[in-house]
Amino acid sequence: MISMKNPLAAILDSNRFNSLNYQDWLRNLNLVLASEKLLYAIEKSPPKEAPADISPEELVTLKQWWDDEVKARCYVMASMSNEMQRRFEKTKYAADILFHLKELYG
Repeated sequence: MISMKNPLAAILDSNRFNSLNYQDWLRNLNLVLASEKLLYAIEKSPPKEAPADISPEELVTLKQWWDDEVKARCYVMASMSNEMQRRFEKTKYAADILFHLKELYG
């Protein structure tokens, strides 16, 4: 159950993505991610590594993006049926998962 910390996340527990409910699932996922201030993390994948000339402030921001991306990916994966989880378990970023789902079901 993913709703322990965020009560709004209960809608993802009761509306798991199963390939037939893409639009409803995506709408609910966006609501939960917005409430957690994680929507930006699914819009595009973060850089894989920090540039050599990054400032300390930019590094803090980048590390937060990486952390938020992991949280967003966990919400995405936890809100899918087991079959869908297996299908995307090796996809590293939430944005990539959502891109593929949009191609298939959007």
